[in-house]
Amino acid sequence: CQVIVHDVNELTEKLFPIVEAMQKHFSAGSGTYYSDSIFFLSVAMHRILPREITQIIQVDLDLKYKTNIRDLFDEFDNFPEGAVIGIAREMQPVYRHTFWQYRRENPQTKVGEPPPDGLPGFNSGVLLLNLEAMRQSKLYNQVLEPTMVQKLTEKYHFKGHLGDQDFFTMVGMEHPELFHVLDCTWNRQLCTWWRDHGYSDVFDQYFKCEGEVKIYHGNCNTPIPED
Repeated sequence: CQVIVHDVNELTEKLFPIVEAMQKHFSAGSGTYYSDSIFFLSVAMHRILPREITQIIQVDLDLKYKTNIRDLFDEFDNFPEGAVIGIAREMQPVYRHTFWQYRRENPQTKVGEPPPDGLPGFNSGVLLLNLEAMRQSKLYNQVLEPTMVQKLTEKYHFKGHLGDQDFFTMVGMEHPELFHVLDCTWNRQLCTWWRDHGYSDVFDQYFKCEGEVKIYHGNCNTPIPED
């Protein structure tokens, strides 16, 4: 088993020029902070890691594995043509909230609606990055350009604070073909914050997840069930 450790400062230095423009739209701070760039690592990983690395799984720390993570690699084989990233849906109505203005102006939209037919947005706690596909995809590299980011944030009236997750969610509204949607059992989020903050009536439509959980995600410091 070979372990390679990467220097965070070195990575951030390479990342910053690529993601600087998007940080003001998807960061909690009021400006563009050099240190914030690391929250956008997944977005531009294909431009930073050596070309011989073709696939990578990026995961949050607040996870509990109920199956062998190696099985998750098999999901790369299920990517449809054109998809570059595997990601599960967000399991709270956070983006129903974030896209309120766009939803008000477009009452028939699927943006922010719950599954299975809606577009609830994504959660970046478990990410499959097909780096080779990301490098090859003309479309994906176009959406990284500052002018495209600006265009999309204006179209959707988008202002977020969750880093890469916000970026993937917004791009997914416009170009769902770039994403392979992982089953909720690969990222069973446990946070229920939005249930108590104005969305109790629709919460369960987003939160329900059928099937045997493979990965629990204790987001917003939620305790993960004991075995």
